[in-house]
Amino acid sequence: MPRKITSSERALAALNARIIACNRCERLRAYCKQVAEMKRRAYLDCEYWGRPVPSFGDPNAKAMIVGLAPGAHGSNRTGRPFTGDGSGNFLYPVLYEAGFASQPRATDRDDGMRLNGLWITSVVRCAPPGNKPLPEEIANCAPFLDEEIAAFADLRVIVCLGKIGFDGVVRHLVRSGRLPRGSGLKFAHGAEYRLPDGLTLLASYHPSLQNTNTGKLTPAMFLAVFRRARELCETSRRL
Repeated sequence: MPRKITSSERALAALNARIIACNRCERLRAYCKQVAEMKRRAYLDCEYWGRPVPSFGDPNAKAMIVGLAPGAHGSNRTGRPFTGDGSGNFLYPVLYEAGFASQPRATDRDDGMRLNGLWITSVVRCAPPGNKPLPEEIANCAPFLDEEIAAFADLRVIVCLGKIGFDGVVRHLVRSGRLPRGSGLKFAHGAEYRLPDGLTLLASYHPSLQNTNTGKLTPAMFLAVFRRARELCETSRRL
């Protein structure tokens, strides 16, 4: 018998379709299209995705990664989060070692990568110039994140990559009434916050080349965050 598709899978598939078709931010759409047309010399033979990047992973996940935005020549090229650039080359081996990914290498949407118990998304779905989205662009994407997080009935851990990702998740929690305004949550690598309803936030430096090439974020530091996420998924119980 064919496997029954869950309501969460249907909701997330419909959400991803709306994300791909989104045109709310003219500046970002124009930039993504420009990058896709001009390309980087190393990828001249590639067909760039050039659209808002849909989320990726296990629709029944207990853990979620929330990053900043697609990379201009990474996700904006491949159409999948953290795929095809230096950040992804750092992230996926760690996810594989922590038991969240089926393989350590991510190259494109058809590379066979599967995530186990993990969903990857971001606060902005289009590549921004200089990796710096404007506040109004973050706000335009916020309803997608609200709907996305609400679709996971048994979500136990959110790993926030970088301060923008962390702040975006905190704003979501305030909007949804799960966290009081002025709660005092602050970003720091390795920070851990347990919410009254049992959800845990973990914070990490973003695996950008700026952080990984300088040693600000090492594989051991990153792996410790995801091993903690795995531990929380296996032991936490929502109240």
